[in-house]
Amino acid sequence: MTAPVLSRRLTLEDPQRANDGSGGHVETWRALGEIWAEFQPLTGRSKVQGGADLSLQRYRVTLRASPVGSASRPRPDQRFRDGARLFVIHAVAEADALGRYLTCFVQEEISA
Repeated sequence: MTAPVLSRRLTLEDPQRANDGSGGHVETWRALGEIWAEFQPLTGRSKVQGGADLSLQRYRVTLRASPVGSASRPRPDQRFRDGARLFVIHAVAEADALGRYLTCFVQEEISA
């Protein structure tokens, strides 16, 4: 594996649930820190959800590895933020046999 070019700065965010005072909850997002990553586009498609057209783009995101259980290691229930753009993490895997890098498979939803 050639070393990835980690040239894109992303913020790793974790979902937080808070009571809404009516017996339900509100989901907010807490920034865990910034990481540097390499982005590679994969597939894209469009779909209709709730009467609105959505453009769905999948990416492969490569970043430096961190130990399992570490707060800086991405998980599938988290997301990356790049300014106003949001990338939902669907899967995380070791990118190389030595465990130096992680690959995250993410999806961005954009209203069309």
